[in-house]
Amino acid sequence: MHIDNGNSPAMKALKDIRTDVVGSLLRPARWREAREAFERGALPAARFAEIERACISDLIRMQESAGLDVVTDGEISRLNFQDSVGASLRGFDAPAATVKEVTFRSEGAAPLQRWDIPNLYGMGPAIQSRRPVVERLSLGLNVPLEEFMRAQPLAAKPVKATLVGPDRIFQRFAHEASKAIYADAEAFMVDLIAVLRRMITQLADAGCRYVHIDEPGYTAYVDQPSLKLMRERGEDPDQNIRRSITANVAIIAGFPDVTFGIHLCRGNHRSMWHREGTYDAIAERLFNELPFDRFLLEYDSPRSGTFEPLRFVPKGKVVVLGLISSKVAELESADDLCRRIEKAARHIPLDQLALSPQCGFASDIVGNLLDEDAQRRKLDLVVQVAGRMWGGSSRAGAGGADKQAAHR
Repeated sequence: MHIDNGNSPAMKALKDIRTDVVGSLLRPARWREAREAFERGALPAARFAEIERACISDLIRMQESAGLDVVTDGEISRLNFQDSVGASLRGFDAPAATVKEVTFRSEGAAPLQRWDIPNLYGMGPAIQSRRPVVERLSLGLNVPLEEFMRAQPLAAKPVKATLVGPDRIFQRFAHEASKAIYADAEAFMVDLIAVLRRMITQLADAGCRYVHIDEPGYTAYVDQPSLKLMRERGEDPDQNIRRSITANVAIIAGFPDVTFGIHLCRGNHRSMWHREGTYDAIAERLFNELPFDRFLLEYDSPRSGTFEPLRFVPKGKVVVLGLISSKVAELESADDLCRRIEKAARHIPLDQLALSPQCGFASDIVGNLLDEDAQRRKLDLVVQVAGRMWGGSSRAGAGGADKQAAHR
């Protein structure tokens, strides 16, 4: 197998791509019907796998035809975006996810309002719920690897793998009920880092060249209700963020052939949001201490604050501006998006910026409140605006560089 050197033109191009996706896409109706039938025992596993693979192929073709630089499998097999890592980790006292359980969590959800996660201490799957461990962590089946290996042969563009990161996993670890296994948080993190590194190593060995870490927990450090909950559990938020930064540094160290991105989410359930607070209080620290190549930031609402924190981003790193909402069907104005990118470029060079939707379109199977046509229009818009601002996109057409200059 040919492995690209981290300094090769191909690797540099991947680190600097101008269009991106966070991961999840709306689950096709035929997939949902098949999954529900499979869970009822009314559809054989082999037939369900055929339907799922066909749906993945359709989703990849849709992303590629839009002109995106990188694609995902839409996280189609995941009932919730955290499922694949949760299912890969052995040691948690938690059941597997089901369609019924995930759908139940959405009852009563109201769009574009704050969502306070119900029953965090319930009997839900690992990471979705705050569960104890009954044995030391180890890696079972590497589910993200299985997802990548299924999607890669179906794609002409690079396929990126998405994993939940150590900050979120720790925040969903009931350490207070796990003292018999782990005396302290540091001992848990040692094993967690080892497992995540093994998962990433296997992905890299399989040819994955873009690994995206989802860290929705980092916005908890600027959200007052979330900070209050940490303190009520006897946790020190400053110690938590230090531990999490150290863990994220460790899990991606030593992979020169892989581009790493990190997504800082504010909540994306049923077109709702979960966190408030701007990036200002954590930006300098995260941008300078986390060695990620790409920072995918949500900037779709005033809750994100201004672009001023981008001044702390070092040279050589790219900020992917999540300006296009995945929560609503209304299509943003391309001109307005270009103006917002120009505002961001007052604080960081334009060549260190890229564009994506603010989050996935379906962080779980319920999905956000828009349809597949609106989803496609949003992805087309990502490529259209990137062509205007940076040129060079497969869908940008001639004159992209001239348009870029006009927007500087």
